[in-house]
Amino acid sequence: MREAVTSARRIVVKIGSSSLTTPAGGLDDTRVDALVDPLGALAAAGREVVLVSSGAIAAGLAPLGLPRRPRDLATQQAAASVGQGLLIGRYAAAFARHRLTVGQVLLTVDDVTRRAHYRNAYRTLRKLLDLRAVPIVNENDTVATEEIRFGDNDRLAALVAALVDADLLVLLSDVDALWTGDPARAGSTRITEVHGEGDLAGVDIGGAGRAGVGTGGMVTKVEAARIATGFGIPVVLTAAPLAAPALAGEPVGTFFHPSSRRPAARLFWLAHATAPRGRLHLDPGAVQAVVGRRKSLLPAGITAVDGAFTAGDPVDLVDTEGAPVARGLVNYDAVELPGLLGRSTTELAAALGPAYEREVVHRDDLVLL
Repeated sequence: MREAVTSARRIVVKIGSSSLTTPAGGLDDTRVDALVDPLGALAAAGREVVLVSSGAIAAGLAPLGLPRRPRDLATQQAAASVGQGLLIGRYAAAFARHRLTVGQVLLTVDDVTRRAHYRNAYRTLRKLLDLRAVPIVNENDTVATEEIRFGDNDRLAALVAALVDADLLVLLSDVDALWTGDPARAGSTRITEVHGEGDLAGVDIGGAGRAGVGTGGMVTKVEAARIATGFGIPVVLTAAPLAAPALAGEPVGTFFHPSSRRPAARLFWLAHATAPRGRLHLDPGAVQAVVGRRKSLLPAGITAVDGAFTAGDPVDLVDTEGAPVARGLVNYDAVELPGLLGRSTTELAAALGPAYEREVVHRDDLVLL
């Protein structure tokens, strides 16, 4: 038995679209119940369960008469707006059989990178767990854009696991484990444990699954496992029908061993959940201050600005060679910064007012890359 699984008190489970729906779209009630039963048993026994569930877009296909997952964003959002209600309703009915209440939590990247939004997301999830409800998390596909989205729910699940300080992440798929190659190909073997990058050398990681209703594939699951284990969270990767034995600690699927360290959760999100909207070029002194001494970034150390961003957006801090050394949330709009470069905060406050006596990126909003 896997002790890390049996001793886990707070568990995040991710389920993919293809494991919940029929190939034509629409929810498969039998598959939903097969997932909810072991999760409900865990929650009823006092363990905390967070479910990250794909399936909103796929569930909306059949009701809208769509034969396959649409490619354009607007139709995806329309399908999600129909399917999300069907999905959460079905989960509510299934968990009710275990006398459990569910709570819907729809997230966007902004919800977990901007400081106030991040605290709200954490408080909502924490309060739901305190009230013995089961949070069901999904990306808010109805409003997410191509530029501001997580991209796949495997990554979202790893980041949610960090957000709630989970003890375990379980990734459920249509494949029973990580294999060295296509499981249908002769010579491929199942990988039972991954201790580090060396165990993944030579592994042929494929793309999206054959069902055609999801966005992920083994490559996104391995990346999610890297993210979670980098936060110190063990990961089990297996097939959805094996959820019960996996959650019971049986040696099914692939077990990814965690690293020993746990960085600050919000900065972990900043590093892994955001795409930079611009770049700030630093002089050597500023690079040393930010990287070597973990100081805030001041206007005096910036030599140039790239991009079109507003205050609160993530930006990359780059060295004299253009290599990113850190990412942070900027306190100024891109149009404001050029006039501030190379000047001290004292000088700026005297010339422009006390509102300008502040950091460009505060060290509390900055993570080294």
